[in-house]
Amino acid sequence: MEALSSTAESDPSRAGTEPTIDEQRPRRARLHAARTWMHARRERVRTRPALNLTYRVGLGTLGAIVLIAGLVMVPYPGPGWLIVFAGLGILATEFHWAHRCNTFAKRHYHRWVRWLGRQHLATKLGVMGCTGLIVLVTMWMLGLFNMVGGWFGLHWHWLASPLFGP
Repeated sequence: MEALSSTAESDPSRAGTEPTIDEQRPRRARLHAARTWMHARRERVRTRPALNLTYRVGLGTLGAIVLIAGLVMVPYPGPGWLIVFAGLGILATEFHWAHRCNTFAKRHYHRWVRWLGRQHLATKLGVMGCTGLIVLVTMWMLGLFNMVGGWFGLHWHWLASPLFGP
């Protein structure tokens, strides 16, 4: 007789359900071991001043690039805020000011989302309209309207970008 198991593979009624606490333990153990290994490796880097400075400069540069990319993407639909928080998270692994800034930004972002969720439909549509307007102005300033208009033989002067000209 086959032993009964509590995994989703042997019990079709559990297919698609969350793993139990017992099934998560090996995963947690692996994550803990990986975290311990990374922490020990970082401590070894910290003992060598030149390597530590190189590490911090590299991590700061990477975090700053991700943060700036996220800030550029904030007004547009998509993962702008997620990338801002990721950039601050990268910086927060080495810099305490970034951790404080990340906590502050997350708190106010969640306040904004809760506030917007409580607003009347007209307010929500107004915020959506402003976001759409920002996207359209950016596309115009980058010359995308002029480029697409050229595909269709439309060479109207107002389609030209004020930054890049006709």
